[in-house]
Amino acid sequence: MIDIALIEYLESYLSPRRKERFAEVLSGRTKHFTVATEDVYQLHNTSAVIRSCDVFGIQEVNIIEEVNTKRIDREIAMGAQKWVDLNRYNSVKESIADLKSKGYKIVATTPHRNDTLLKDFDVTQKSCFFFGRETEGLSQDVIDAADSFLKIPMVGFTESLNISVSAAIILQDITTRLKSTDINWKLSDEDVLEKRLDWCKKTIKSYDKLIARFYQEQ
Repeated sequence: MIDIALIEYLESYLSPRRKERFAEVLSGRTKHFTVATEDVYQLHNTSAVIRSCDVFGIQEVNIIEEVNTKRIDREIAMGAQKWVDLNRYNSVKESIADLKSKGYKIVATTPHRNDTLLKDFDVTQKSCFFFGRETEGLSQDVIDAADSFLKIPMVGFTESLNISVSAAIILQDITTRLKSTDINWKLSDEDVLEKRLDWCKKTIKSYDKLIARFYQEQ
């Protein structure tokens, strides 16, 4: 169980503006939607997707590294990896099983005979949006497991968008529409407390010393 007194003690070492900013950002965070990237080759693409998730309030990003193992490009992510939770998987099937156990619908972002246009997507369903490799796209495992297929309408000669651009377009649309519904899309109270503590840890340089001092004074 999270110690609220500890969180409040740590937050007393934050500036009023920082505390206000944490509360403001957390009020717009959601786990109703999440994103998964499957063996994306270019570092900057995965990093840019993480940045978009932070911008549009997606709290968790799932990175599948069955073929390509990589580090996060900090310059592109612009520190977003501090504020967004990263779940890493060694296989596609493992990720799908875990996400489905958490209640997520698997949404393949790829043209398909049964695809749904972005404007018609049902934002009330708890969904994980899968984005595939730059050249090959999503694997057959994802296609086979998908509950639905999502397509961004395009009218030019170019047949596809960069993965990070696709993610930004989709996330902006679905999060905007989600917030106009009456469903409970926000983080739970427990999740908010966990992130307040986590963000204090990532912000306060003397975090460990303050923790020790707090428990000594109890």
